[in-house]
Amino acid sequence: MKRFVHPQAWVAIGLIVIALYGVRHSFRDFSTTILVFAVVVPSIILHELAHGVSALAFGDDTARKAGRLTLNPVRHVDPIGTLILPGLLALAGLGAFGYAKPVPINPARMRHPRNDLLVVSLAGPATNLAIAGLSIFLLRVARPSGTARLVYVVVSTLGVGSLDLTDRLLYLLGFVNVTLAVFNALPIPPLDGSAVVARLLPRSAMPAWYSFQRYAMLGLLVLVLLDPGQFLAHVFGPAQRTWARLLAK
Repeated sequence: MKRFVHPQAWVAIGLIVIALYGVRHSFRDFSTTILVFAVVVPSIILHELAHGVSALAFGDDTARKAGRLTLNPVRHVDPIGTLILPGLLALAGLGAFGYAKPVPINPARMRHPRNDLLVVSLAGPATNLAIAGLSIFLLRVARPSGTARLVYVVVSTLGVGSLDLTDRLLYLLGFVNVTLAVFNALPIPPLDGSAVVARLLPRSAMPAWYSFQRYAMLGLLVLVLLDPGQFLAHVFGPAQRTWARLLAK
């Protein structure tokens, strides 16, 4: 049977090209680069695991039978999306993006496919937001009093590289997961947010929607690589700033 490259791989290929171009400027803060990579990999694995766990809750045991309902990272690693891509982007100082091997989902096995698939799709971004919330909790509660506000001030004035190792890790944990959540929530196939559009469409429009999905990847690729009008900054910026301001309260 012919195997097709997962659609997100095309985004990955374009980002790798950009990352390779920028990597020569990347070694000014190697420790932060390593931390970004260390945060991205488990975050995208937990994102995919959330899809499989929620699908199982709705009656679809496809992921369980495939051995994907596990925290073992080896089962979820996609060589390009989980290792090469986030590593190069981190080295190039171009932010955090990656994906794990997609968890197999079969909506036909779900009790209410259209409704259940929506929840399963949004479980990934929701998990990333939960991890971002955990980072705030750890900075505000588990760390010494006033740490969260101090982190906000230091990052705003001196940059994330000026934080000590623990605070830098927790800050990046939140920042990366907010970014992943917002990106995956975009209503563009094959991203998770496209499930919202699919659920709102009448059944009669679904064939056209499935046809559109085959070409939407090109639009996503253009959006990520060319970023017209700094669209991504307008999308990510408010969410990232909102999360950061929560540290200062």
